Amino acid sequence: MPGDKDLIKVGIAGLGRSGWNIHAQLLQSLPDMYKIVSVCDPDESRREEAFNKFSCDTYTNFEDFLKNKEVELVIVATPNHLHSTHSIKALEAGKAVVCEKPMATNLDDADNMIRVAKETGSLLTVFQNRRYSPDFLKVRQVIQSGKLGRIVMIKMAYHSFSRRWDWQTLKEFGGGTLNNTGPHPIDQALQLFGEKEPEIFCDLKKTLTLGDAEDHVKIIMRAQDAPMIDLEITSACAYPQKKWLVMGTQGGLKGTMNTLQWKYFNPEDLPRRKVERRPTPDRSYNQEKIPWKEEFWDIHQDKSPGQLGFYLDLYKTMRKGASLSITPESARRVMWVIEKCHQLANRRKP
Repeated sequence: MPGDKDLIKVGIAGLGRSGWNIHAQLLQSLPDMYKIVSVCDPDESRREEAFNKFSCDTYTNFEDFLKNKEVELVIVATPNHLHSTHSIKALEAGKAVVCEKPMATNLDDADNMIRVAKETGSLLTVFQNRRYSPDFLKVRQVIQSGKLGRIVMIKMAYHSFSRRWDWQTLKEFGGGTLNNTGPHPIDQALQLFGEKEPEIFCDLKKTLTLGDAEDHVKIIMRAQDAPMIDLEITSACAYPQKKWLVMGTQGGLKGTMNTLQWKYFNPEDLPRRKVERRPTPDRSYNQEKIPWKEEFWDIHQDKSPGQLGFYLDLYKTMRKGASLSITPESARRVMWVIEKCHQLANRRKP
């Protein structure tokens, strides 16, 4: 069992939904690897809650928080518009940094974060935790198996019908569905899309939100010899579709975060045919029986660690010298797509 010297001492900046409900809970479940020794938040009740649970140091000021020499890893879970500023300050203080998504609110700030990480030699990664989602890992595995043939299109649907009125609906805080929810499916989409730079179509609309930022996002990604990605993230869908729909030349896949099914066939099992110039018998359409094979997946049978995988891999990087699983450069691709979408939306404004 690792000793105290092997523990990564963590400071969490921001004790909201992400900092408290996700990061603190994940780290608490890995007591042999991580220890929360410091937190920073302007809310007194949140600081007291953290102190009572972790017996940690507490701060209201981010600069004072960074002076804690015990902290090796800083988790930046502050509001979106502060991500780049806080990450850069932490890197310059010699801390390793896990930055919540979005990495930044514009591409220039993301590039500055990467530059400072290289200049200081400090580790920087972004919490693109949905790369570890069991459903995504299974979808990627099925696609990479080749069973579905050449992938023609991947449709991803994040559908709901609901109003929202918190700070994440306001542009001044870097809010909006594209920045808040968007980094998760965009990152997954880019992993499936491949290394090519996609051509982007994007439509942003304000529908049910009480804030001034968008809550309806439609993104199309395409490139030659790459699957088309059709991504919808909306709060204005009263009839939600399933999250996944994959179309391939030998089969397809559909499903949700909890269940997936896919069917496929072996092209060798089809009879050999050639194009006929003569009319079809009885004026009929071409028909043949496809010898389908079908498989299923259920999350309750899955053995992957889920979001814990992020911190398991990070520990291997920081203590065992393993390569960084989620590089800031890969997260920058997400920021590039988001920036393209904002640019396209601004061009359409009257």
